[in-house]
Amino acid sequence: MKLIRTTSDNTDFQQLVIQLDHYLKIVDGEDHEFYAQFNKTGMMKNVVVCYENGVAVGCGAFKEYEIHTAEIKRMFVLPEHRKKGIASKILAELEVWAHEEKYTTCILETGIMQQPAISLYQTLGYSIIENYGQYKDVENSICMKKDLK
Repeated sequence: MKLIRTTSDNTDFQQLVIQLDHYLKIVDGEDHEFYAQFNKTGMMKNVVVCYENGVAVGCGAFKEYEIHTAEIKRMFVLPEHRKKGIASKILAELEVWAHEEKYTTCILETGIMQQPAISLYQTLGYSIIENYGQYKDVENSICMKKDLK
C-alpha cells in the first residue's frame, strides 16, 4: 500500500471521485444534488491517493474551512478494497498533512445513511458536533470534529 500526496489534478483522484459521486447518488437519493454542490473538487491542493499494487483504490482531501480548521472532503475507498484499513490510513495522512500546514482542527460532514463512515470517524477520534455552515439545518447530515495534536 502506498499513499501519495497530490492535488485534484491527479487523474486517479478524478476517477475515484467519479465513482464516489456515483455511489453517493445511490446512497443520498434525492438529496444528492444538494450535497453535490458542496463537493466540487475544483483546484484542491491537499489530496491523498492510496495505491495497492499500482492501482488507485482510495482517496481523500482537505481544504481550509477557517484559519485553523481543515475540512476533510472526498473520502472514498473502492468497495472491493474496504475493510483493509485503507480509509484509516488516508485519513491519518490527511491529518498529518493538515497539522504540518498549521491546522489545529479537522471537521467533516457525512450522511446519516453512511453508518460505516460514521463509525470509522468515531473510532478515529472524531466527535459529533452541531452541523456547521451549509449543513446547519440539514437533517440527513452528521458533522464531526477532531482536534489535531
